[in-house]
Amino acid sequence: MTIKSDHRALYLQVIDRMKQDIAAGVYKEKEKLPSEFELSKTLGVSRATLREALRLLEEDNIIVRRHGVGTFVNSKPLFSSGIEQLTSVSDMIRQAGMEPGAIYLSTSETLSSEEDIKRFHCTGDDTIITIERVRTANGEPVVYCIDKVPSDYLPTDFLGRTESSIFTAIEESGDIHISYAVTFIDPTGYHEEASPILECEPETALLVLKQLHYDEDDRLVLYSKNYFRADKFSFHVVRKRV
Repeated sequence: MTIKSDHRALYLQVIDRMKQDIAAGVYKEKEKLPSEFELSKTLGVSRATLREALRLLEEDNIIVRRHGVGTFVNSKPLFSSGIEQLTSVSDMIRQAGMEPGAIYLSTSETLSSEEDIKRFHCTGDDTIITIERVRTANGEPVVYCIDKVPSDYLPTDFLGRTESSIFTAIEESGDIHISYAVTFIDPTGYHEEASPILECEPETALLVLKQLHYDEDDRLVLYSKNYFRADKFSFHVVRKRV
């Protein structure tokens, strides 16, 4: 069945048709799609039109093209969240009906770097605690996290704790309350450090969230850099008309 049934650009019609077929189970998750020749013949469009549609579908992480192998349907993200609210990774995992966990890779305390001094407005004599860990869902690694906090904002025994929520530890004294965060999202492909840790296939994309967490006095108290598996997580923003 061809798709030349409305007046929109053909590649947009192809995108809609492919999405419908994937949603209907015509093409299943992780299944290889027919060749470009077969698809273009089935849809009644040129291969150039089909390639443009596939390019945009890949940008939307709906399909993935593996060089020399073929085009495959991506798995639907298990976790979806708006970024308007400070929702923890653990809560996102629980909402999907899975058990959150954490694997601590390292925790260290070092003197502030030049970047830390600029970021936290501290001095070179101040120390920064860096926590590296992997967040898991039912034991599967899904997020690689790097968190940096000035030592003064954490309990003195923090380094000796085997497990601790960073938010909880920062707010433990009652003097600091994390009020909001400024978030930057960057898509990236294979990352030589994060991708192996998250057990990603070479073609699996990542979403990098860099978050600056501020207290009620607009003081930066936590910097986070989190690598999310794009085949597991999706993020959206609700935009209101003003």
